Amino acid sequence: MTTLTETSVAGNDDRRENDNDNNGLKLMVALDVDGTLVDHDGHMSPGVREAAQAVVAAGHEVMIATGRSLNATLPVIENIGIERGYAVCCNGGVTLRLHPELDNGYEVMHKATFDPAPALRALRERLPAAKYALEDEDGNFLSTERFQDPSFGVEAVGVDFHTMLEATAVRVVVFSTENTPEEFNEAIEHVGLAGVTYSVGWTAWLDIAAAGVTKASALENLRLQLGIDPDRTVAIGDGRNDIEMLGWAGRGVAMGQAPEEVIAAADEVTHSVFDDGAAHVLRSLL
Repeated sequence: MTTLTETSVAGNDDRRENDNDNNGLKLMVALDVDGTLVDHDGHMSPGVREAAQAVVAAGHEVMIATGRSLNATLPVIENIGIERGYAVCCNGGVTLRLHPELDNGYEVMHKATFDPAPALRALRERLPAAKYALEDEDGNFLSTERFQDPSFGVEAVGVDFHTMLEATAVRVVVFSTENTPEEFNEAIEHVGLAGVTYSVGWTAWLDIAAAGVTKASALENLRLQLGIDPDRTVAIGDGRNDIEMLGWAGRGVAMGQAPEEVIAAADEVTHSVFDDGAAHVLRSLL
């Protein structure tokens, strides 16, 4: 594993190596959003934005790969200047094609849905005080306990728990303010979620998708479609929902503030989001 230190912040060594092997071929660059392109207040620094825009302008296949839902992802896509290409939302549950001639500039290529009821029932029994939200197949958010989050991209509609059980889901979110992260993790392990894919966030936060669906699974489908060699893939992320993506990439880079298990899945570690770690990696691709 390579760690970028203060003496190599510009990525010069990586840049020279990339130049020698470039041969005019496109890279496929997958970028997480929260904790990678933006800090935990949702702010993207000018350095990160300019570096991302430069990689887009260089003609590489740059795509957002995020746990955010569609409407919360679109402003980030616009901010870094992607007009043509693809994006992965909802931790792989939704894949977009981007083109200025499409209505609103995008279309949904693929949506992976699942029955959330078994997981929700099991979690509710173990975590009765938790808040639950669900994105349905039409892009609406349903929630209990007036649960709202910027990653939803739309205002959630308050419903009772029974109504949520009857929906078809693209994404389910569980959040607990009553439990410590350790208690939350213990409860999830005790439940033993089956038939879904899930990842635990920085706090007592859980994202659930269809079985086998991750950022990596959606990106691999796009890689095959684009005909890009596996060793021409790059991914940057910081969360546990990025572990599969970092392992999938030919060059997987963890942000400096990432948990130990995320760093272990990566080939390199860059600086934290507060020190523009993503910008250092992106500049190394130019």
